[in-house]
Amino acid sequence: MTDAAGIGGKSLAGSDGLGLAVIRARAMRLLDFMVGLWVFSGGMVFVEPAPYELIFLGVLPIAFLAGMGIYRSTFGLLALMIGFIPFALIACFQVKFTAISDALIFSIVTVFLMLTSYFVANYVAEATERRMRLVMNAYTAIAVISAIVGTLAYLHLLPGGDVFVIYGRARAAFNDPNVFGPFLILPAMFALQRILLGRGKVQIVAGLIYMALFVGVFVSFSRAAWGHFALSSAIVLVLCFWLESNARDKVRIMIMSLLGAGMLLGAVAGLLSIPSVANLFELRAASQNYDTGDTGRFGRQGFAFELALDNPLGIGPHEFRNLRVIEEPHNVYVSVLHVYGWGGGAMYYLLVILTLWRGTKALFKPTRYRLIMIPLMATFTMLVGESAIIDSDHWRHYFLIAGLIWGVASAINMAPRVPNSAPKLLI
Repeated sequence: MTDAAGIGGKSLAGSDGLGLAVIRARAMRLLDFMVGLWVFSGGMVFVEPAPYELIFLGVLPIAFLAGMGIYRSTFGLLALMIGFIPFALIACFQVKFTAISDALIFSIVTVFLMLTSYFVANYVAEATERRMRLVMNAYTAIAVISAIVGTLAYLHLLPGGDVFVIYGRARAAFNDPNVFGPFLILPAMFALQRILLGRGKVQIVAGLIYMALFVGVFVSFSRAAWGHFALSSAIVLVLCFWLESNARDKVRIMIMSLLGAGMLLGAVAGLLSIPSVANLFELRAASQNYDTGDTGRFGRQGFAFELALDNPLGIGPHEFRNLRVIEEPHNVYVSVLHVYGWGGGAMYYLLVILTLWRGTKALFKPTRYRLIMIPLMATFTMLVGESAIIDSDHWRHYFLIAGLIWGVASAINMAPRVPNSAPKLLI
């Protein structure tokens, strides 16, 4: 690709050049393995730093040794990270109740996650089809395992499974069911796309994956994840129908949608036939007391916004819970203003806006990579909406998806247009 600048510099001549080429080839194979392992580890977040962070520290030097390309089209992510750092550091020194070291660790984790976005954007842009398959195979594997473990643990069918359940809700190897549920959605959307546009065995396997992930999201009993799954599925359905299907595909998509909806309703009915599941579903579907009142979710958000307006430099991480109430406001767009200051909040807003803009723009260019963008944007768009009711600024898969969007958008911008009748690239 013409806008890549190799990390490792120009090639050497003679035996030195051959030796360097061999080293880089082996490093690139190792890099692919390490990236797959890194993505797979994203489903194991019991403690921090999690394996996800530790493995990524090994990925970076291997990427350097392999001479992985850096792309001008992804520079915006690097610029946002660099712009974010000083504001986040200044906010850390505004804390009154929290240890400065704890505040610094919190902000460093945020910067680290931004760096993962920048890395994966360049990684995917360089060899889009092959590396997206690698990333999504690893992601799908850990998501399906997590969904099965969470479901079996919730149903008390897994010996010692209580560790994978909290508050009567499945969480698998995550700290919170509200993170576990959304984590499962991206691979479910890729599976849904294969159901709609694939053939034969591909559809059957994708259907089993989609169903397993659907059940996993259901037993997380996260209302936000339920809505996220449903609306992301609708977006994938509409975009595949509108952008990527011919007349025959459109008929098949409508039939598959009706059959799929019936199967999902049957699965839900089966789960609700279990009294304990039905009771918890009824409780979670009802209005919750912690959503209302001055100290409820929305009351906290109003107080947090006023606090942010009064503190341009921010108040730092973990400070809000030491003021009027003990819980966070659960709105990332408010939280980033008082945690990282106005400047840090602005950088975060730009990250969200530019990612949405690049992804949406790429959807309207018919290339062989557009199908990859559909599940990414269907998932990320709803993550952006979900962030208004939950703190997602440390969700590892949020930053992974943002980076994937930038990387695939780079590939789409450089790829030639293809007719709608061209063979579909299903990941």
